[in-house]
Amino acid sequence: MSQERVVQGQSGLFFVFLNFLLFVSAPALFARGVFLLDSTKGASLAGFFMVFGAVVALILAVLTTKGFVVLQPNESCVLTLFGRYNGALKSNGFWWVNPFNTKRKVSLRFHNLNGEKLKVNDKAGNPIEIAAVIVWKVEDTFAACFQVENYADYVTTQSESALRHLASAYPYDSWEEGDEHAVSLRGNIDVVSGALEKELQERLNKAGVRVVEARLSHLAYAPEIAGAMLQRQQASAIIAARQKIVEGAVGMVQMALAKLSAEKILELDEEKKATMVSNLLVVLCGEKEAHPIINAGSIY
Repeated sequence: MSQERVVQGQSGLFFVFLNFLLFVSAPALFARGVFLLDSTKGASLAGFFMVFGAVVALILAVLTTKGFVVLQPNESCVLTLFGRYNGALKSNGFWWVNPFNTKRKVSLRFHNLNGEKLKVNDKAGNPIEIAAVIVWKVEDTFAACFQVENYADYVTTQSESALRHLASAYPYDSWEEGDEHAVSLRGNIDVVSGALEKELQERLNKAGVRVVEARLSHLAYAPEIAGAMLQRQQASAIIAARQKIVEGAVGMVQMALAKLSAEKILELDEEKKATMVSNLLVVLCGEKEAHPIINAGSIY
């Protein structure tokens, strides 16, 4: 449960006027008191009090000056008095607070963390390079200031740890799992980013930080295996393409034979059908352009 307490400061304009009066009255009282002390043979009680009042006014003027706080939009100020938490100012403007308060400003704006490339092993044990961009902001100033030593460093360290854990939980590609529908780092960016955001939020709750967005910004195999993995991906793509070509070629051959039979254009025995099927598959599945030989005589 959040322990943050939002407080409201007093208007700084009134204390600017009061501060001005104190700074003006201090030298006037001092000069008048010295004049009274010098103008009488004995010690003048009135002069002594005026000098004392001038010193007090000067001290109050200096203390009053230390109480001013200027807050920009989306900025807060955490107040502590002799080690005791007094609350946080969150309203932008010109305020005055107890001058003995220790003031610490905390930005409530959105922050971008562009993480460095990390070299980790994925679920299949392959070394990969991965990086993420994280958008975050402080929501609980008490937690950010008093539950962690440095909330910015805490966000950086926990983000790196969460990204390493995420990379080890998923394979780089789905074929490494033997299931084309398996969740992978490359094939399911939205799912992986959602998992990263959820894990980060669980880790950063202790620092009063809200994760707005987390996205992978870089994903690649490590240089030492990049070449081999590229060849493997190319081989998988070639096999998949060949499967499509063969399926299409078989369908076209079936359609050709059925059309010839239905239109009674040509009657072929089983041997000639086999020859025709073989020739069509060679033409349709071949990588290079076929050069047919025209038969000017009987097909038998």
